[in-house]
Amino acid sequence: MPAHKGVDVWAPKVFQHRGRTWLLYSISTFGKNRSAIGLASSDRPDGGEWRDDGVVVASVATDNFNAIDPDLFVDRDGKLWLSYGSFWGGLRLTELSADTLRPIGSTRFIARSPAIEAPTIVRRGDWVYLFASYDLCCKGADSTYNVRVGRARSVTGPYIDREGKDLMDAGGTHLLAASGTRWKGPGHQDVVGDWLVHHAYDTERGGKPHLRLKRLSWSDDGWPAAAQEE
Repeated sequence: MPAHKGVDVWAPKVFQHRGRTWLLYSISTFGKNRSAIGLASSDRPDGGEWRDDGVVVASVATDNFNAIDPDLFVDRDGKLWLSYGSFWGGLRLTELSADTLRPIGSTRFIARSPAIEAPTIVRRGDWVYLFASYDLCCKGADSTYNVRVGRARSVTGPYIDREGKDLMDAGGTHLLAASGTRWKGPGHQDVVGDWLVHHAYDTERGGKPHLRLKRLSWSDDGWPAAAQEE
């Protein structure tokens, strides 16, 4: 990932598209929404040398959204969808052109909460699932991060939790949270097959973050579950 003096670079998303390896990443300063989602690419599957492909979407202080934490979802019809967001107005969704990888059509909010970020969208059968991280990260052992989920019949929503509450109204079924004494603040998830990839803060190692994996199981009515952090 490229270095940017004076700002932070985080939340990479790597994907394959038309014979190239692409990297979406966030450029921002923690706690501010003067941010951008950048794009780079390589002609080698292992990355190799990266080409700068510019900015996909950006936000400034007067906007009601924060352009960080990108996720790319490719639906069954081949359409590409970019979701992103952190705090401010919530999580947003826009279709990307398959040719330019830039937004086309309208951009909409798909989830809101006082503290929400890091969307992940996946399809399972006829349902599209939106996973997101709620509450606060980056406070070591005091982090309150947790992962919640909703689902919809279409990528554009509306995303509803298991109790029937819209994620636009701060809904979200709890999937993963701290339940023991060691691991705190699990979040900033991704879903790879039946695995939930995330980080959590280890109270036995000074509250430092560590990469974690949890296998997902699925109920008969189509809701995911994961073992809680011990």
